[in-house]
Amino acid sequence: MLVKDYMSTDVITISPETPVFEAMDLMKQKSIHRLPVIKNNQLVGLVTEGTIQEAMPSKATSLSVYEVNYLLNKMTVSDVMIKEVYTITADQFIEEAIKIMREYNIGVLPVVDDKKEIKGIITSTDAFDAFLAITGYGENGTRVAISIKDDHPGVLADLTKVLAQNLFNIVQIVVYRQEKNVIIVIQVVEKDATKLEKVLTDNKYDVIMCLETERS
Repeated sequence: MLVKDYMSTDVITISPETPVFEAMDLMKQKSIHRLPVIKNNQLVGLVTEGTIQEAMPSKATSLSVYEVNYLLNKMTVSDVMIKEVYTITADQFIEEAIKIMREYNIGVLPVVDDKKEIKGIITSTDAFDAFLAITGYGENGTRVAISIKDDHPGVLADLTKVLAQNLFNIVQIVVYRQEKNVIIVIQVVEKDATKLEKVLTDNKYDVIMCLETERS
């Protein structure tokens, strides 16, 4: 699954010369928390609610309200934006986006092309949506988790063959490799948890969980 499958392409951007107050108003109007900063069609920074807050005078300041507002009115996006912005391209795997966000403790990645022109934006929420789609969570059908103690080449092929022979249509398969065993989670189209569990247990599989699911 690629970044382009889950990124938002309707990106609201702003210029470095924009006053900070305008950036704040725009984020409030659009219910967003960050704005890519664009100059000559290229990404040059990122302004967020957090970076603006950090630039605000402390509550302990001796400045008057008038003086604070004067300073803020003089401040532009270029004064508060993040200049070293982590980015990603649309054709990279979604896992790479998650790795970057996790490694650098950030919640958003602008998506750019090789000219640094912005093509979209992907957030941690988008990554969560992608994970749910990859696992098949929330789909109609039946979801089953199987514990495999004896992991060996062909174990997945054997399992899918059993399901195919019993006319179960597989939607998703996710394999979780743990220290001592492997957990295989399968989503099938058919809503028949009782039959699915019986087929698996009759074939000596250790079923941890088997339940029918509804599209969320």
